[in-house]
Amino acid sequence: MMIKNRLSIVLGEQRMRVSELSKLTGISQNALNKIYHNKTKGIDFDTLNKLCNTLQINSQELFEFTPD
Repeated sequence: MMIKNRLSIVLGEQRMRVSELSKLTGISQNALNKIYHNKTKGIDFDTLNKLCNTLQINSQELFEFTPD
């Protein structure tokens, strides 16, 4: 199973930039860029919570699950 995040899609739908999300969440722009480009191996629960609360979405809206 492959898990990809949909942060780029969600930000596009909300017309928000990574820099704005960084200011709202306190998560560094560098960390958000890695998540945005699916260049991270994982995400901690604190980061996930901040993203979901700020973007007003649930975790299922942030991730896409695809079978191998």
